[in-house]
Amino acid sequence: MRLGYDLKIEQSQKLVMTPELIQAIQILQFNTQELDSYVQEQLLVNPVLEQAGSEPRESSEHVSGVNTAEHFEEHMTEHREKASDYKNDEFDWKEYVKDRQYDDISYRQWEDRNGEEKENAYEQYVYSDVTLPEHLMFQLQFASNKKGCRRVGKYIIESLDENGYMTSTVEEIACATGAPQEKVEEVLEIIHGFDPVGVGAKDLAECLVIQLRQKGQLTDLFEKVINRHLEDLANSRLGVIAKDMGISPQKVQEMSDIIRTLEPKPGRLFASQMETKYIVPDVIIERSDDDYVVTVNESSTPRLMVSSYYSKLMKQSENDDSLSKYLSDRVNSAVWLIKSIEQRKQTIYNVVTAVVKHQKEFLDKGSKYLKTLTLKDIAEELGIHESTVSRSINGKYLQCPRGVFEIKYFFSAGVSGSHGEGISSNSIKEFIKEIVDNEDVKSPYSDQEMVKMLKEKGISISRRTVAKYRDELNILSSSKRKRY
Repeated sequence: MRLGYDLKIEQSQKLVMTPELIQAIQILQFNTQELDSYVQEQLLVNPVLEQAGSEPRESSEHVSGVNTAEHFEEHMTEHREKASDYKNDEFDWKEYVKDRQYDDISYRQWEDRNGEEKENAYEQYVYSDVTLPEHLMFQLQFASNKKGCRRVGKYIIESLDENGYMTSTVEEIACATGAPQEKVEEVLEIIHGFDPVGVGAKDLAECLVIQLRQKGQLTDLFEKVINRHLEDLANSRLGVIAKDMGISPQKVQEMSDIIRTLEPKPGRLFASQMETKYIVPDVIIERSDDDYVVTVNESSTPRLMVSSYYSKLMKQSENDDSLSKYLSDRVNSAVWLIKSIEQRKQTIYNVVTAVVKHQKEFLDKGSKYLKTLTLKDIAEELGIHESTVSRSINGKYLQCPRGVFEIKYFFSAGVSGSHGEGISSNSIKEFIKEIVDNEDVKSPYSDQEMVKMLKEKGISISRRTVAKYRDELNILSSSKRKRY
């Protein structure tokens, strides 16, 4: 055998991930917030790109992102012969600008087109919700005027977590403020009487005791049950509590009902100091007669266009090859970005339209009629890859007459019904929830009994599957759901 080096020519097919293709894949996968951040970044990087205003412009020099991309594509062939001087045989943007006769009026975006100063509207002002520390600080001003009380009280309030619980001990507060422990305990007792009741407690047990005391329902028996059997109460082990305390299960049941009406996290009733995030649906589904209309939310998709201000620079760059090439590259990049965003919109529209076609019965009748659906089903119907479907639904939401759902909600596995149709796992959960809601609380159904009831509805699943779905619904077992 002879080893050596040879040169040979062969043909092969392979997919090359160009920067433009990578960008298109990323844009498809972005959710609304990520896409907006990416567009803002591109607006800073690419001076040729600008975002269209909310109101349509009357000037013929500006067109929307869709028309801009299509318009440039139409003129690519028309001006291809004029671009022979370019090394890479690209579109001659200088000739295109001359033909269009752009001006730079639209560049002065700061000017008021109506020539009138708009009045300040109430919509321009944002209402700020009251946070827990602000609410408690307001009450502290009127609580006590004793020397040192406000300083200690302010430190205690600022050390509370977002749920209203203490994060420092009395000793640590006394050491930090230089006040005696008796003074700290006195101020802490005052804060316990603030609204919301239970704030400033060191743990859940103390929080519940404070609330019962404020309501005048605290007894020694209540306090013993809370301090010794709080975990048993959470797991509905009423028989264990009754045996240990020497009382009847009915009495424990009455106490448990009262305790469950209390607020375990008083601080969550107030605004969080963290930023609130809102869901903006990417797609809106509306009912029209017996059909459903799918509309892509335009507010969630940035409207971009190529700025006409740079026409002046294009005219001046006739004798400057480097400037001409730079502007051509920037315009090509802007047009590709616009096309990628429009392609993302079209892909999402196609996927959601196919989903609506499969889940029409869900939209008509409710979540119990949700059918099984996989990425492969949609991919084969649309003639695209499963990864494309996955990217187009990742982190995106739709709004329909049934509410706002993540698009992934409609893709779920399940079982086959008695007639061969697919029944989604979410539908089975709804049936289980309906069975539990209508059961006799003194004799709740076991998992095996629910298996038989589901089989009567044409759903054949095992007991372990029922237990799994029940746990996902946070429904306790039959022994813990039983009431005396």
